[in-house]
Amino acid sequence: MQVISFVALAAGLIIGLGAIGACIGIGIMGSKYLESAARQPELMNELQTKMFLLAGLIDAAFIIGTGIALWFATANPFLAQIANLPK
Repeated sequence: MQVISFVALAAGLIIGLGAIGACIGIGIMGSKYLESAARQPELMNELQTKMFLLAGLIDAAFIIGTGIALWFATANPFLAQIANLPK
């Protein structure tokens, strides 16, 4: 069935693009943290706390996207509705 292949393609795109976005985001954030810590070393502890908080949020967004993609790949609620469409 064609619909199942589209679901697999969409799940792969969600996971792949989410991973790329999370990696780029954490890389940019880490470089900006090092840059700002080098400019003002007295703020390093505050900046480090904020950086780890944002790293957790970026990773959480990727993990939620991965969970949704895997849910659609294994138990897609839309496939039953597509199967019941009149032909």
